[in-house]
Order: sequence, then C-alpha cells, then structure tokens
Amino acid sequence: MGSSEVSIIPGLQKEEKVAVERRRLHVLKALKKLHIEADEAPVVAVLGSGGGLRAHIACLGVLSEMKEQGLLDAVTYLAGVSGSTWAISSLYTNDGDMEALEADLRHRFSRQEWDLAKSLQKTIQAARSENYSLTDFWAYMVISKQTRELPESHLSNMKKPVEEGTLPYPIFAAIDNDLQPSWQEAKAQGLWGSALGNAEVNRNYIFDQLRNLLTPRDVWRRTVANAKYIGRRIFAPLLRLQQSLQRERPVLEDEGGEPNYNWLTEMLENWTRTSLEKQEQPDEHPESKGSVSDFLDFVRKTGICASKWEWGTTHNFLYKHGGIRDKTMSSRRHLHLVDAGLAINTPFPLVLPPTREVHLILSFDFSAGDPFETIRATTDYCRRHKIPFPHVEEAKLDLWSKAPASCYILKGETGPVVMHFPLFNTDACGDDIEAWSDTYDTFKLADTYTLDVVRPLLALAKMNVRENKKKILREMRNAAMLYYPKHYAQSCSLV
Repeated sequence: MGSSEVSIIPGLQKEEKVAVERRRLHVLKALKKLHIEADEAPVVAVLGSGGGLRAHIACLGVLSEMKEQGLLDAVTYLAGVSGSTWAISSLYTNDGDMEALEADLRHRFSRQEWDLAKSLQKTIQAARSENYSLTDFWAYMVISKQTRELPESHLSNMKKPVEEGTLPYPIFAAIDNDLQPSWQEAKAQGLWGSALGNAEVNRNYIFDQLRNLLTPRDVWRRTVANAKYIGRRIFAPLLRLQQSLQRERPVLEDEGGEPNYNWLTEMLENWTRTSLEKQEQPDEHPESKGSVSDFLDFVRKTGICASKWEWGTTHNFLYKHGGIRDKTMSSRRHLHLVDAGLAINTPFPLVLPPTREVHLILSFDFSAGDPFETIRATTDYCRRHKIPFPHVEEAKLDLWSKAPASCYILKGETGPVVMHFPLFNTDACGDDIEAWSDTYDTFKLADTYTLDVVRPLLALAKMNVRENKKKILREMRNAAMLYYPKHYAQSCSLV
C-alpha cells in the first residue's frame, strides 16, 4: 500500500465469498424464471445514488418494482450512498418484504407529525458515548425528520439474509475524512448525497437546530409536555438557559470573515458548571439531575462537534497495529468517516474492483441536477486508478444531459456493461423534467412531503424499471452468454 488514499485488497474476504456463492444459487433460480437458462450466473449489481429524501423514496420505488418484476432476485450486489442507503437498509429491516415496506412508507407520510421527543431522547442517549459526533445528531434530528422514522436498524440486522443468500449482498462505504484535504471544501455534498453545496449551510442548520432546542417556544412546550424523559425534568432548566442565550451576544464572524460559534460552546461549558441544585425547580425529583445533566452534555457535545466539524467518529481498529506500514492509518486513535457521496454521488467504486467480477451494473441516478455527473466522476476515478469503465465522450454526455432518456447502455472493450437510469427523463416526464425537478427539489422541506407528493415520485421510479425491463433482461442474457459462453451454449433457451 503506497498511498493512504486508496487501499486495494487482493481478493475478497471469505465471508463475502461464501455469501456470494450462496446468492449465486438463488440468482440461477431467478434467471430461470426470467427464461434465462445458465449454469453460471452473471454478477449483476444495482446502484442507488444520493439525493436526500428524493433518493430515499425513488430508490424504494426501484427496489419494489424490481422485486415485482422478478429482477431483484437476479441481483448479486446492492450498493448505495446517502439517501439510497436509507431505502436499502429498509429492505433488509423488512426481510425483503416490499409490500410491507411500501405500506410502512404510506403510513409514515400519511401523518405530518415528527416525534421530536423520541428523536431527542435517542440523540441524548447517543451523546453519552465517547464517539458521539455530528453523524449521530444528523441521524436522529435530521434524517428521522426527513423519513418520519428513527434509524433503529444495524448492519448486524442484515446478517442472516445476507449469509443465506436470500437477499443481495449489500455494500456500504464511507470516506476517511482525515485523509482527503480536497474534500474539506465540499463536505456538504456527501452529507446529503450532493444535496447541499456548501458546508456552512449544514453548519448553520445544525446551530439553528440547537438554538430551537434551547429556546422553549409554544410548539416545543407542547411537544415535550407529556414526554417522561425530557418533559418537566428538562423544561425548567431550558427556561434558564434561554435567559442566558438572550443575555449573550454571539460573535457572528471572526477576523477572517468566517462564522464563529465559539460563543455557544463557551456559554454551554460555563452554564453546565453551575450546580444542578441551582438549576432545579424545588418540586423536581432528585433523579432529574441525571436527565438535565445528560441533556446539557448532549447540547455541549453537539456544539463542540459542530465547531470542530467532526463527523463519523469511530475507533480505529488499526491503531498501533504493528503489521501496518502506513503510519497515517496506524497512528490515529480515531477515524472520522463521512458519506461516500463526497467523492462520487453513486457507489460505482464499490462494485468496480476486478475481484468482485461484476458483469452488469444497473445505475439508478436520483440527482436533481445533471444525471451524468456521476458518470463523469466515475470515468475520471477509473482513469486515475486504471480500472476498466466504459468511456463516453464529453460532448455526448452534454447532449444527453439536456434531454435525458430513461436508460443508457454503456459498453467498453473490457469491464462491466453499465445501464444508467436517470430518474427525471423525457420518456416518463416528457417536457416537464424541470417541473418534476422543482417539485422534488433537494431543498424541499421535509414537512411538505405529504402522501400526495410521495406517490407520484414512487410511481415514476417504478415506471422507469418497468418500461426498461426488456432491455435489462437482454443485457442479463448477454452477460450470461458473454462471460459463460460454453455453459450458455449448452443450456440457453432464447425467448
């Protein structure tokens, strides 16, 4: 390993090999149902791009329709970044039951309310960990509001269906934020799957959220009034903290013109030094001390993390590992992992390593902007790392982006065939692509996503799969014939 930026592992881990081999048997059965006879199954990977709530809903539609058409059962790998990962994790949480998943989606978006009390309770609990970072805050206080659900699942929940091969092998990725200075200027892209263009927008949003939590308004009062954990025990100290906020005059910019939030961190640190006895109301139960302390610790930690812009803190399992020559990897006690959408807003790099032997990639792009930006970025990535990837002239990509169709098939001399599916396209949207994009704008507020808004987007994503089913089947058949010609020639039954 000569670089800290890229580490190439020769071969797959044995657990992945076993899981993929078991999946192969399920894929062969699925191909047979699709009238594709083969003794060896081509390796098909499905990718979902980022795009916040839009990607979450659209990716659910893609997975649901692929299941309905019998296509998902023929997929070996399933990968996503940002918003698509929310949908992918739901697939495994529901054991692949797409009907239940869609029913849950309808239920969530048929109500406008977000359970602030429960989300805050989860965030406070997470803040007790020494590895608490903005990722925890974002998951419980932002993503849960977007999706109307709390992220309760873990990677371990996926273990059984993955090991048995009943569902595609999932691949998730994160970027080591400490090793790539060039990403510092574009952090916001990954946090929302290229949804926000400026890291400062995210920073302001987080501090606005903290301000709202520290400023008890009528809506806040009603929300927490009946919450056992954060109700009466915390509300009284919040009134005192609100008074402190009103007395403080924050410095909005430092000498360099950059926003300065040290005032919040310093104020919280000073405020939490005050004895809990002075912060309590006389009628409060003694155990409220812990609740108040936990809440204030959560706010303080969040303020500090936001000031330092610290995301994805986790223990580095390579710390002081004697067998690692790369000191950059072994000298750090902690890693800081951020959304892989920072680099490329789709997970092509996850399935392109030759060791995974992927033959066909179905790339579903849920971007609100240019749906071929991910193709450009992946082309550049593959060129730099000498990985086979279909080359498309820049002029052609520019032409396609002006009026994108629903499906593009990209082929190179070597490497996998890529089928690229823009969400908003002329086949499904006609001349109304801009209107669709505006309706599902990246900055659209979560509370404006009613069921009437969700349904058309779900239907559009399903249509893009359904209308291109024949093309997908053709490329699956071609992959079986190209990579396993002898087996295919003996047992092929063309339809």
